[in-house]
Amino acid sequence: MSSPFTLNWADDSHDLEKTNSQFDSLTPDYLKHPHKTGTTLMAASYDGGIMIAADTRTSTGTYVAGRLTDKLTKLTDKIYCCRSGSSADTQALAAIVKYHLSFYEEEIGEPASVGVAANIFRDLIYQYKYSLTAGIIVAGWDKRDGGQIYQITLGGMLKRLPVAFGGSGSVFIMGYVDSTFKPNMTRQECRDFLVKGITLAIHRDGSSGGCARLATINESGVEREDVTYDELPPLI
Repeated sequence: MSSPFTLNWADDSHDLEKTNSQFDSLTPDYLKHPHKTGTTLMAASYDGGIMIAADTRTSTGTYVAGRLTDKLTKLTDKIYCCRSGSSADTQALAAIVKYHLSFYEEEIGEPASVGVAANIFRDLIYQYKYSLTAGIIVAGWDKRDGGQIYQITLGGMLKRLPVAFGGSGSVFIMGYVDSTFKPNMTRQECRDFLVKGITLAIHRDGSSGGCARLATINESGVEREDVTYDELPPLI
C-alpha cells in the first residue's frame, strides 16, 4: 500500500515542464535571439590608401542591444576588419586571426600583408561555414600592394575589390555605391562618400543605427574618427 506522502516524480516532471513552458511564453521574442551586428559596413580606396566605415548598432531580434558598438576591429598596426553577423562569432574570429597574425609576424620578422589576414579569415569562415554567421571586410595597407580591400562572404568566398559594402543595410545603398563611387578619389571625397552611405543605411535599415565610425589606413598608419548622429549629413 502506497503512502499518501509518496512523491510522484512523473507528475512533478510534467508540472515542471508545464511551468517552464508558461514562463517561456511570457519571455519577449527579442530576448530569445542572439546578439547580431545587423549592420552597414563600407570600405573604399582613395588615391593614398583606403577608408573603412560602419554604423554602431547591435541588435537582438527587433531589440536594440547596443548603440555604440565598435565594428572596426584592429588586427595589426595597419590592418583592420569590419564585422557583420553574429557578434560572438565575429569577435571570436577577429581574436583568432589577430593571434595568428602576431605569430606570423614574429616568425617572418616583418608586418603581415593584408592578403594574409584576409586568407586566414577565409579559411576559418569556409571551414566552419555551417557553424558561424560572419561576413567580414578586411582592409589595410602593406608595402608590397599598398591599400587593399578584401570581402569574405558568409560561405567563405574571398574577393579583392576597390569598394566593398556588407551587412543588412547594404541592400539599401547598392544604387548609391554604383552611381557615386569612382577610382582615385581624394581622401575628403572618400570620407564624404562613406559617411553619406552609412547615413542612408541608418535611415532605411532598422538594424543599422547610432553613429558612424571611420578609419583611414595608409602608409603613415591609422586615423580613427567618430561621426555622431547629429553630425551626419542630411539625406536631401
